[in-house]
This record gives sequence, C-alpha cells and structure tokens, in this order.
Amino acid sequence: MAGFISQESIDAVKDAADIVSVVSEYVKLDKRGSDYWGCCPFHGEKTASFHVVPDRNAYYCFGCHAGGFSAINFVQEMEKISFPEAVELLAKKFGVSLRYDDKGNEDYKVDHTKDDLKNLYNRLSGTFNYLLTQTKGADRALKYIKSRGITDDIIEKFKFGYAPQDKYWLKKFLLSKSFSKDLLDKSGLFSKNYPDMCLFSDRFMIPIFDERGDCVAMSGRVIPPADESQRKYINSPETVIYSKKHTLFALNLAKRSMSEKGFAIICEGPMDCIAYHQAGITNAVASCGTSFTEEHIQKLKRFAYSKELGNPVIYLSFDSDGAGKTATFKAILACRKAGFTVKVIRLTGGKDPSEILLKYGPDTLTADVNNAILDSDYLFVSLSHEYPVDTPEGKTRAAMSFFQYVDALQTDIQKETCLDQLCQKFNLSRQAVLRDYSNREAAVKRLQPRPEKNTESNLQNIKKDSELRALFAVCADTSQFNLMRRELNEDVFESSQAKQLFIIMEELYQNNNLSFSSICEHCEDQKLVQLITEGVTSGEYSANTEKIVQDSIALIRQRELVRQKEYILNRITGLGNPSTPEQAEELNSLLKEKMKIDSLLKAGDK
Repeated sequence: MAGFISQESIDAVKDAADIVSVVSEYVKLDKRGSDYWGCCPFHGEKTASFHVVPDRNAYYCFGCHAGGFSAINFVQEMEKISFPEAVELLAKKFGVSLRYDDKGNEDYKVDHTKDDLKNLYNRLSGTFNYLLTQTKGADRALKYIKSRGITDDIIEKFKFGYAPQDKYWLKKFLLSKSFSKDLLDKSGLFSKNYPDMCLFSDRFMIPIFDERGDCVAMSGRVIPPADESQRKYINSPETVIYSKKHTLFALNLAKRSMSEKGFAIICEGPMDCIAYHQAGITNAVASCGTSFTEEHIQKLKRFAYSKELGNPVIYLSFDSDGAGKTATFKAILACRKAGFTVKVIRLTGGKDPSEILLKYGPDTLTADVNNAILDSDYLFVSLSHEYPVDTPEGKTRAAMSFFQYVDALQTDIQKETCLDQLCQKFNLSRQAVLRDYSNREAAVKRLQPRPEKNTESNLQNIKKDSELRALFAVCADTSQFNLMRRELNEDVFESSQAKQLFIIMEELYQNNNLSFSSICEHCEDQKLVQLITEGVTSGEYSANTEKIVQDSIALIRQRELVRQKEYILNRITGLGNPSTPEQAEELNSLLKEKMKIDSLLKAGDK
C-alpha cells in the first residue's frame, strides 16, 4: 500500500519493538545492572563498548559513537534500509498493524518498488523452477544438473530453474501477469539496448535470495555443450534490491546452521557453495560475482558466533591458484581485523568442492572441513612456498608479509604469540624479529629495489601479463569489450586484479555505462587506476587496439584450454574402468571433449 506511515503507527512500532530483543539478533549482549553491553556491530572491536539502555530505548557505542533512540534507528543502520522500510520490517516482526495516510512527513513516505521487485523475482524463481522440473523443454538443463550429481532435494532447496530459449518470451509473460512496464524496466532482467529482450536465454538458472528468503537476483549458466562464444555465466546487474557487496549466496539457508555450529564457510562462487550443502555442510555461503567485502564480514558476524571461543569464526574455501591465494590472504586480514577467528580449508583430491563431491563423495569434503587449519599455519606454509626462506632475504620478505597479519590481530597476546611462532618456523632470533616489527615501515622500504636508469615503469612490467594487457586496451577503446565478452568470462582470469576489472566492465556494459571514466570511478584499487590512467593517457594502447585485444584473448583461451584438458584428464583417471553404463557414457563424453580441446589447441598453435 502506497502513502505515508501514520505517526500513530510509528509510535506503536516503537513501543512494541523491544530494543534488547532486536539488538540481540545482531549482537551478543551481556547484562550489567539494568543495562546491556556488547561488541559494536558497526565497527570491529574486541572489548565491548556498545551500550544498550532499555529504559530509554536507546543504544550508543563509545568507540565509533554510533547511536540512536529506537529499535527502528538500529535496524535502519544495520540493514542499510530507509526509515519506512525499517518500520514495516519491525511491524511485521512484532505484529503491529500499520495505518497509511494520503499526506504526511516525507521521511515516512513509503515507496513499494522494492516490495514489488521482490514479488516479481519470487514469482519468477517459481516459474523458472516449474519450467525446469515439469516441462520437456528443459531436458538438456536437467540432464546437465544431474550429471553434476545434483539431487532433486537440492534442486528444490535452491529453487534451480530454466530460462527458455525464446529471448522475447519473458517480457510478454510478465506483462500478461499484470507487472507494469515501468517495474520491468527497473528489474535488471532485460537488455538496456533491447528492452524487450531477456538477459537469460536457454540457461540453467540459479536464483539469488537475500537473508530473509526473498529472491533478489538471478545467475544463468550456459548448458553444455554450448557455443564457445557464449559466456559461462550471466548475472543480474545491481538494482535497488540487489547489491553484490551486501549479498551472500545461500545465507537464507545457512544462517541457522552457522548459529548452531558456531562458524561460517565462505566460498568463491555459488556452485562451490551448493556442493557443500549437498554434502550436508549447510553453513556455507558464497559471494556473488565480487570479492569478499567488509559488508559481507559484518553480516556474518551476526550468525557465525562461537560460544566456545567467544567470537565469530569463519572458514575460507577459495581456489588454490594465484588469484585464490591472493583472495585468501586479503580475506584473512579483513576477518581478523573484524575480530574473527579464521581457518582455511585445504581441498584434497580436486580443484574445487564440486569436483571432490563428484569424484569422492561427501565424506572427503567433510573431512577437508574438519581438517581446516588455523590461518597462521596456512600463512607459514604459503610463505615458505612463495619465498626462499633458506636465505636471509627470503626470510626477511616472508616476515614482512607476515607482519601484515600480526597487525590485523586484536590483542597483544595474539601478536606476541604469532611473532614467537614466526621465530620458530623460520629459525629467527626473537630480538631481530621484534626490532624489525617495531620498525617495519622502514624495513619494507629497505627491501624495495633502488630505481635504475631506464628501468621499466610499473605499467611496462604489467603489460607483459596478457590478461591486464587486454583489459587496459579495452579501457583505451571500450568498443572492444563486445569482442572480449563474447570470447571470455570472469572465470578464465587468473589475476585477481584482471578478474575484478572484467567484472566491473561487465556490470557497466549491462547498464549501458561503459567508459574509461566510469571504469576508473568503479575500480577501488587506486594503484590499478593509476596504471590504467598512465597507459591510456600515454597512448600505449591507442594504436592497433583490436589486435592487442585479439592476441591477448588468444593467449588466455589457449591457457584456459590447457586447464580444461588437465581437468578432463583427472576426471578420466578418476573414472578408471567403467563399471556401469552411466560411467561408460560419461567416459565417452569426456574423451570426445578431450579430442575437441586437442583440436582447438592444435589450431591455436598454428
């Protein structure tokens, strides 16, 4: 219902919404006298400075100074929603009937666009699910899903679906169901340039739900075998109900399990998350086409609290490639700064949870989770591989990297313990480590190579990377992105910087806003922005831009084909001698796929 929430209704919600009850859903509170205290949900801290005063219906943090005088204010800040939305949310929770007036305070005016969009997406997820499970047109999609070992229970749990091949069907269908053209234009379901054309066509659909269980976005995966030019995934753009940095895939399904188990598992993508759930590990979530963000971390603090440890706990399950290791290191630092205990899952027998589940079953995946190691132990192993720790310089560089982790820890006891471990692991004297840690900024500068005459710039070094070279060229001539997105998708990039830059470009492209300036505005890595700007303004990519992009795409595709071939060979080895007709059919399919890849690799070498 549109209009203005009446003052009488707002007062009724304020009276009904007990602030201790509301805050306790987000923060563990301890009673001291007549008041309550806890760690502030608005900033990372270890010592409780967040004060809730029930008699005044107020809250205040003595650390970051966040405060308010009602449960409405608190929910508004926590959920990043408007005042009327917070009122409606609490009214529903506490059973308060709201009255709406035709006139009133503009701050109380209700805009139901978000509710209308959620209603649209909820109904659409049901429609796609029906098309997958009840119609013959989705046979290919259903066969693909079954080949991944996905059961009927998982299909129903995640509401998987199928988008028909006809790109113009959806618009006609939704208009026939009385959804307005204006709402459909805001939905993110249709092309900006061709508004009657759906973004999703002949795809396996994975709906994305918010933590309350409302569908807010869609991800469509191409169904193998498919045209090589098709993008593996097409994702909904951001809308008023969908923000990637705030949304965690499967949080609606995982939050209760997180609370019961006392920890959360964060994965790189939805398919990894789904594999964990299918293995019975139901406290797993994933980011949605973006890196793991501060907003994700704050959201998980509410659910992943360990009563035994007295703080939230998170397990990281990222790929073991270069980009995955970088993402793991960044996530460790961010989570530690937010007060989490962090463990890292080391996958055995496969490159990702889906492969492990398919090859070895749920017991192996469960064992990997149970054998997760503390983040400090993971870093010691990782640093010993990254640096030559049998040399003084290697030990120094490893120590400097580890100091970043020490800085992220919350207490002096934690810091001292980890520095002692560093001494033991790399055979260092405690005195030297403490001295370098105290003067770490100066020590880092000493390790930096001195500039020499004619030394190549950062940009010239980076341009040797085929991924960033192609993306920098697209920044110089954004019309080349059409070619790039036809040939590549975000999954083929090994560099975390390149992957993030491609995702930014894709989102801007879908919103018809792709330009050099908009790319720089949306890129949070300022060093990368500086390098992009240097390359574009210097004219480095102004000549032969199309050839630069084509050559780089060819190199990336060749590398991706090699990786696919390795994956197929592992699958073939895992199958061994087929004992069932299904296994024989799968082996035959894998051999055909290998022959196709061999042919493509041979053609690429010419």
